[in-house]
Order: sequence, then structure tokens, then C-alpha cells
Amino acid sequence: MSGSTFSMSFDAHAGRPPRWPWWASVGVCVALMLAVPLFGDTAFLLDLSLVMILSLLALSMGLLWGYVGILSFGQTIFFGLGGYAYALFSLNTDMPVAAFALAAIVPMLFAVLLGYFMMFGRISDIYLSVITLVVTLIFEKGVRATSGPEYVIGTVRLNGQNGIPGVPGLPWRIGTLDLQSIEGIFYLALFFLALAYVGIRLFLASPTGRVLVGLRENDKRMELLGYDSRLYKLIAFVIAGGLAGLAGGLYALWGNFVGPEMFSLNQAAMVVIWVIVGGRSILVGPIIGTLLIQYLTTWLGTVGVGQVTLALGFILILCVLLFPQGLAPACRSLIARLAPQRRAGADR
Repeated sequence: MSGSTFSMSFDAHAGRPPRWPWWASVGVCVALMLAVPLFGDTAFLLDLSLVMILSLLALSMGLLWGYVGILSFGQTIFFGLGGYAYALFSLNTDMPVAAFALAAIVPMLFAVLLGYFMMFGRISDIYLSVITLVVTLIFEKGVRATSGPEYVIGTVRLNGQNGIPGVPGLPWRIGTLDLQSIEGIFYLALFFLALAYVGIRLFLASPTGRVLVGLRENDKRMELLGYDSRLYKLIAFVIAGGLAGLAGGLYALWGNFVGPEMFSLNQAAMVVIWVIVGGRSILVGPIIGTLLIQYLTTWLGTVGVGQVTLALGFILILCVLLFPQGLAPACRSLIARLAPQRRAGADR
């Protein structure tokens, strides 16, 4: 794909500061979400909280793949590390607040280590995907093999495939809101998802973010201009790892449990599917893809569809064939085509 064609298929506003319509739309969406606990029941709040947590995980993938061009199957590594870091530290020290910070710090440190060898080793994109896939498999198999009594960190047994139950919540209160309650988890997930979404958008408009967008368009040209593509890609890899780890910490808070399935290849594939369906060329795409796929999975299960995975496979194929850029870019293109027609009709 040529550089110009590639550029046209992606968000043209990625490197520009957001304007007031963008801020207004984000504010309206957040305001509507803040009102959901007033009307939704407990089950709905739990499901929507999980969707927002997984959307944060998908958003990390959207940043890495959509805006840097790195297809990584390793986001679940950081997701699992974040969850386990929070669980182990909070259970051993009874300091859940510090443990929640470690949910992002530990994955970022591992991302620095892994990313350094991949980026500065000049590994091509396809082999980078393979390496992250293999490391994900190693983590999943390794954690599942820790079922014996000798696998203890501090006073906490890892329990292998049974995971670690009884993970404590955050002992914070904001007014009358208990962050350990279902409503508290909902607002916590909403806060971090909105913060990550706005933060990534502002980051992409920063000088460093504009370099990353330029690397996505044509990394050779950016290197000729004097930018070290390895360093900038490493920065994006570490940020994406921190976001995925934060999602893992929130997942531990949501379910009071962590297990090896957080590292699984199935979960890694689902993250890629969410981004493909929603669209990687626009920042909101991974969120939309996660929302649609998660609720579609739940709905297929409730209506008695036996082979949910098979049904999702057919739906994914249809989405790729009908909307190769994803649903969010397709909707944006449709709105862009309709808007001039409406203006032309008003001028007649």
C-alpha cells in the first residue's frame, strides 16, 4: 500500500490537537455513562463494567497496532501481569492502593525489557508478532504449571489454573460511594477508560505522538529526518503495556480473582478481533468493537446458540468482507458522505 493511500485510510486528525466538538462529544458520552447506575440493575452494571475494562485493554492494542503499526499478541501478557501484580502485592502487604499502582508499573517494566530486545534488535513486524505470541504462550503455560504448594510468593499460593481468589478491593470512599461496591467498580472503570482515551488522543497530538503517526505512515522517511524509530516504537510499546496492565488491575478488582486465562491465547486473539471489528484506524474503534463483540457473545449464549465461537467466526468474516476498515471508520465515512448531501439539499 502506498503512503498516500495508507494515510487516507487512517485518522487524518490523529496528530492534531482535539477541537471543541471532540471535547463536547466525549463530555456527553461520559455524562450519559455517569447516569447509567441510576437506571441499570446489578447484572447490567457488572457486564458494562467488564466491557469498559476490556475496552481499556483493546485501546492499548488500538494504540499499538492502529497508530504505530505493531501487531502484538502480547497485550494479554501485560493484562495478566497487571492483575497478578495487584493480587499478590495487595494480599501480601494489605496495601491495595500501592498494589494498584504496581498493576501498571510491573507490566511497563516488562514491556521495557521485552520491547528493547525486539525494537533495537531490528526485528521485522511479522517476527515481532510471532515473538509476542510465543511469550504469551510461555506465560500461560508457566502460570498454569504453578499448582503445587511450593509455588508461593510471600504468603500467597499461585494455585496454577485455579488462580488466586479473594483479591481485595480498593478501600476508598468518595463521599457516599464505596469503590469496593458494584457502582464503585463501574465508576472506577469509566474513569480510567475515559482518562486513557483522552490521554492517548492528547499524546498523539504531542510532538512524540506526531512522530509515531509519521512512523506509521512511512518509517523510512522519518528515519531519514533523524528520528530513531526504535526508540519511539519502544515508547509506544511501554505505554500500551501500562494501559493493558491497568486493565488487568481493574479486572482483578472487578472479579476479586485472577487466573491464568488472563494470559491465554484465546484472550489475545479476542483483543485482535475487537480491534478489527471496531476499526484500528480510529481511536474509538477498539471500544466499539469490544462493546459489540462482548454483548453479542452474551446474547448468543442467552438465545441458546450452542457454538458461540463458530457464530462469532462467521460474524467476524462478514465484518471483514463488508467493512474491511472496521465498523467505526465505515460509520464515519457514511456520515461524511451524507453531510454534503444534506447541505446541498438545504441550499436548493
